Amino acid sequence: MCGISVIINKKEKVDKSKILNMMDVMEHRGPDDKDFWIDKNVGFGFVRLSILDLSTNGRQPMFLNDRYIIVFNGEIYNYIELKKDLISKGYSFNSGTDTEVILAAYDHWGKDCIERFNGMWAFSIYDKLDNSFFISRDRFGIKPLYYSLSDDTLIFSSDIPSILAVSSNSHSINDSIMYDYLALNRTNHSHETFFKNIFRLLPGHNAIISNFNIEIEKWYDLESSVQNTVHNQNDIIPIFKTAINEQLRSDVPIGLCLSGGLDSSSIASMMLEEIKFDDFHTFSAVYDNSFEKNEEKYINLYKNNIKNMHFVHPNVESLIEDLDDFVTAMVEPVTTSSEYAEFKVMQLAQNHCTVLLNGQGVDEIFGGYKYIFGPYLIELMHQKKYFTFFKEWAKYYQVNKDFQAYKSFLFHLLSNKWKNTLIKQNRKYINSDFNERSKLSSELSNELYNANSLLQSSLKHFEHKFEHHLIWADKSGMWFSLETRFPYLDHRFVEYSLSLPADDKIKNGIPKYLFKK
Repeated sequence: MCGISVIINKKEKVDKSKILNMMDVMEHRGPDDKDFWIDKNVGFGFVRLSILDLSTNGRQPMFLNDRYIIVFNGEIYNYIELKKDLISKGYSFNSGTDTEVILAAYDHWGKDCIERFNGMWAFSIYDKLDNSFFISRDRFGIKPLYYSLSDDTLIFSSDIPSILAVSSNSHSINDSIMYDYLALNRTNHSHETFFKNIFRLLPGHNAIISNFNIEIEKWYDLESSVQNTVHNQNDIIPIFKTAINEQLRSDVPIGLCLSGGLDSSSIASMMLEEIKFDDFHTFSAVYDNSFEKNEEKYINLYKNNIKNMHFVHPNVESLIEDLDDFVTAMVEPVTTSSEYAEFKVMQLAQNHCTVLLNGQGVDEIFGGYKYIFGPYLIELMHQKKYFTFFKEWAKYYQVNKDFQAYKSFLFHLLSNKWKNTLIKQNRKYINSDFNERSKLSSELSNELYNANSLLQSSLKHFEHKFEHHLIWADKSGMWFSLETRFPYLDHRFVEYSLSLPADDKIKNGIPKYLFKK
C-alpha cells in the first residue's frame, strides 16, 4: 500500500535530503500522503497509498509510547481480530489502521507477533530505548524489501531505484544473477539482485539490527508448516471463503483481475455466490480470437452478474509505445510478455479502484504446471504404485496433447552433472566471454530439478520460482498506485492445500484435480 525508506548511519546524522530523495523516487507507491522522521543517525521516510482509515490518523512514520517508530508497507488482514485481543489486554487505539495494531502487537508479544499476522508486509520498527531495529518480511514475499550496506550506512527500501538515488556503493550489473536469468530464465530466486551490492530480504525472514550489527533469521518454514497441518477435503471452501472475506477489508474501492481462467474466476464466483459481494469492478486483458490464450468467452460468462467489467487489448504497437514506462516500472528483467499484459490491466484499473484481487498461486499449490507431472511420476515410481504410474502416464497425453510431462520425468532422472550439461548446451546464445566470466548456478538448477515428489516440487517452486510473480504484480500495481492482494496466498490456504495427498492434485492426467472438482 505504500513505500518505505530507511537510512541507518553508523556515525553521522542522516541527511534529510537523502530521505526526501528516496521518497520522491517512489512517490507512485504512495501519492496520497507522505512524511518522514529523523533522529540523529536514523531516518524513516514514508509515502502513503491510503487503504484503511483514510484520515491523517493513518500517517506514517507512526509512533507508540514515544518508544517505537514504524514504517510499514502491506496489509494485516486479521487486524480486527488482533485489535480486539489487544484491547482486552489493555491497549487503546487512535486509528482504524492495521499499522497501529502491528505496533501494539510488537510491544506485547515482541518479534513473535508476526506468527499471529495473516497478511502481506514489509516493515521496520525502531526501538528508541535500546537503539535496535526489527525488520520483517511476510511468509511468501508478497511485499518487497531491498537493502544496501556500506561500511557506515545501511539503507532499506520498497524499491531499488530509491536506493540507487542515494547509495554511495557501486551498483553495476551482477553477472551471476544475469547469467541465471539467461541460462535458467530465473529472477528473484536469491537474496542477490541484478545490481551489485543491492540485496533482497528473503520471504519469511527478519533482520534484527543492533549497534550496526545485522542478524538475518528465517522465521517461517513452509515445509514444516505443511507437515504440521491436518487436512480434510471438506475444509477447502470454508478456508478459501474466509481468505477472500478478510482480503475484502478496505476503505477504498476494490477490483479483481479477471483473466477468464479457473483461478481468478473462482474468486469472482466466491465473491458473488457465497459472500454476496457484488460491488466490485473486473479488469481483463483480451486478444484477437486467433490467439490461443484469449479467454474472452469465459470472461463474458459473468456479464449478467458483474456490473462493471473493463477490457484492455495489449498488442505489439502498445508494447512499443509503453516500453520505456514498462521497463522503468519493472526495474529488473522479466521472463515473458505476460508481465506486460498485467501491466496494462493495472493501468486500466487505476481510475476505478485502489485495491485489486489477483488469482496468482493455485498452480504452485495444486500442481497446475505440466512439468510438475515429472516429479509426480517419479513419486509414483518410488512408491511402487506402478498401475497408477502407467495410468497417469497414458492419461496425461489424452488430456494435454503434449510431451512436457515425459520430458520433465526423464530430465529429473538425470544426474546433476548431466542436467547442468544439457542446460549449458541449450544456452549457446550466451556469449562465450560472458560464459567464462560467469558460471552456471548449478546449486540453483539442482535445487529446482531434484524434486522426487509432487510436494517437493511445489516447495521448491515456492522457494525458487514463485516470488517473481508477486514482485512483478507489486511493481506494476504500485506504478499505477494500486495495491494487489492474493487470496490464494492466505497462509492457511497454502499450508492446507499443500498438505493434501498428491492424487488430490493430479488425477487421470488432470492437474489441479480437487480444486477443479
